[in-house]
Amino acid sequence: MRAAMKESRRSHWENFWDEKKEVGEVYSNSDRVARNLSRVTDLRGKKILEVGAGTGRDSFPLIEMGAEVYQLDYSINSLKIMKRIAEEERLRVFILGGDTFQLPFADETFDVVFHQGLLEHFRPGKAEALLRENIRILKRGGLLLVDVPQRYHIYTLIKHFLIAINQWFAGWEREFSRNELSGMLEREGLQIVHAYGEWMYPSLFYRATREALKKNGITLPLYPTLFRPLTNVRRAIRESLRDTPIAINTSLSFGLIGKKS
Repeated sequence: MRAAMKESRRSHWENFWDEKKEVGEVYSNSDRVARNLSRVTDLRGKKILEVGAGTGRDSFPLIEMGAEVYQLDYSINSLKIMKRIAEEERLRVFILGGDTFQLPFADETFDVVFHQGLLEHFRPGKAEALLRENIRILKRGGLLLVDVPQRYHIYTLIKHFLIAINQWFAGWEREFSRNELSGMLEREGLQIVHAYGEWMYPSLFYRATREALKKNGITLPLYPTLFRPLTNVRRAIRESLRDTPIAINTSLSFGLIGKKS
């Protein structure tokens, strides 16, 4: 019963973004969101909202691709990080504090809405409500990108162990299979137009080792410097299998893009 009551609260995120305010120490998702959105639509002139934006690094690249970008989060520390980055890099972006369940926008405002690492922090009823609110502000023919943790991964086992001993940074988190997430989106009236998955770099083992050593005063590079030919081969393998069923079903996280009819 106690485990069922665990939840991800605002205080978890205020603490997390306070500790991670040095963005250079936070792993980037590279160009994952931008690359996959650009595969299904031309982003120039599109009005795009990132919900639960965190550092904003998933949506900042969309500005350079010609999009009008809005970033929303309810964490004050997250908003401070995004504002600082936007000012330092002189990016034209609209940064807002708000509630993901009551978005401060009229119906059919955006061409694209997306979130990475958000949906998994809500139990089924609230997760569906979150998706419906996303869809409400989407224009007809608009796109919703949802990026979530993969169920069939060692990350899931580690995460639930840490949740059980109250050591998970976000308090509580779930995960999804591709079929489960696609079913959720389709029940809300979306047509799935694209799916993707990528193996993480550096590996989960390296990241976990780095965090453990950091607590003991030893700091490894954020990205390890390995034998370059081997690094290039591994990168080529990752990229060749990107978006294939094997990557989508075994990567730490995966994403689906749905179209509003």
